[in-house]
Amino acid sequence: MRRVYPVATITSPLPPVADTAKGNRPSFAKTAPPEDAEALYERFCAELRGLGVPVETGVFGAKMEVELVNDGPVTIVLDL
Repeated sequence: MRRVYPVATITSPLPPVADTAKGNRPSFAKTAPPEDAEALYERFCAELRGLGVPVETGVFGAKMEVELVNDGPVTIVLDL
């Protein structure tokens, strides 16, 4: 059996939950205010580190250009 070592890269400006109840585009209108969101972001990172997971972060709320090749599952909650 091969042992897997988890690593997390946490990106702060990406909202984790989208409201898809109406329209053709997801809404992120119910995201937390920046000061609350930063505290939650820091706590989430601290919890992962507390579990022994190496965590890489950047500057909270910074503008980013991201290029991604996704080879895995994606979950979007749809309200039907």
